[in-house]
Amino acid sequence: MNRVGALEPLPAGVRTPADYEAHARARLDPQAWNFIDDQAGKGATRRGNRQAWDALALVPRVLRPVAKVDTRVELLGRQWPSPLLVAPMALQAIAHADGELGMSLAAAMQGAGMVLATQSSISMEAVAQAVGSEPSRGPLWFQLYLLQDREATLALVRRAEAAGYEALVLTVDAAVRAARPLQLPPGLRAVHLDPKATFTPPGWDDVAWLRSRTSLPLILKGVLHPDDAIEAAGAGVAALVVSNHGGRVLDGATSSAAALARIAEAVGDRLPLLVDGGVRSGIDVLRALALGARAVLVGRPALHGLAAAGAAGAAHVLRLLRDELELAMAQCGLDNLAAISPGLLSRHPGAMAWPWISHGNCQ
Repeated sequence: MNRVGALEPLPAGVRTPADYEAHARARLDPQAWNFIDDQAGKGATRRGNRQAWDALALVPRVLRPVAKVDTRVELLGRQWPSPLLVAPMALQAIAHADGELGMSLAAAMQGAGMVLATQSSISMEAVAQAVGSEPSRGPLWFQLYLLQDREATLALVRRAEAAGYEALVLTVDAAVRAARPLQLPPGLRAVHLDPKATFTPPGWDDVAWLRSRTSLPLILKGVLHPDDAIEAAGAGVAALVVSNHGGRVLDGATSSAAALARIAEAVGDRLPLLVDGGVRSGIDVLRALALGARAVLVGRPALHGLAAAGAAGAAHVLRLLRDELELAMAQCGLDNLAAISPGLLSRHPGAMAWPWISHGNCQ
């Protein structure tokens, strides 16, 4: 069975999740770093993700009793300690030998959820065995790409069901993308896939087919247009992840934050929304929750922590995010997630315009 190595010391001088990026880059060879840091085109979408979060200022309320901040969230019938999940990221063993096993243990230690990628370097069974019995862990979900061979897709679904995964996350935005050759280190591969397996762009008929073949909740990841979100609500999916794949697929796509605001306005309470893309701090998490997200997926920062210090580094990143969220909530006069609303947000003077945000009091 795969095991995580001895816990490593944390790098000196780390105060925020963003501080881990330099330590990760220093430890990785250039090819591994380029794989983790990859972006589509000239990086406009990736930069736009950050610019959109930074454009949103917080407007605190004061003189409110906040003796204790409660970050518990309930989603898909499951309650866990914080609205954080680790986003699905491929081949995490390229960052550190602990790979997805270390990442899942880090998430479990911090009460965060874990979304295991189809292109994981460690099997879904090994990850589930390692963290499944941890009572304080967040949800364990399996991310799925649709394969050209439907039976091969269904075989992955059956394995996820048998291993105890609690939901399927179908990625719908990345089957067509520019090829980026990668020379993998010896022994590293996507363990769930036949080397000849190919992805295919899913359609609404595939969503209906997949829903009919599993009892697990089906979540769609990669939705940016409000009309697609409305159609998803009608198709009976359990939730949506508003995402532009971290700027790794389509350069020039709208930011996740901008899309979240539009989709939240379009679907209201019909469908739980999650979001990823450019989240680098607990303040970004608070911004996302104020825009209408129920939970937030964290990608590169968690992987930077893993690269810099293994499972301990990834756990530290998640802890820092949660601490920052709790502190920001307290400073804004909020003692639980239900108290967060769009009225918490305003545009920074001179920042990018958000003319289409009208839900709540974001102005």
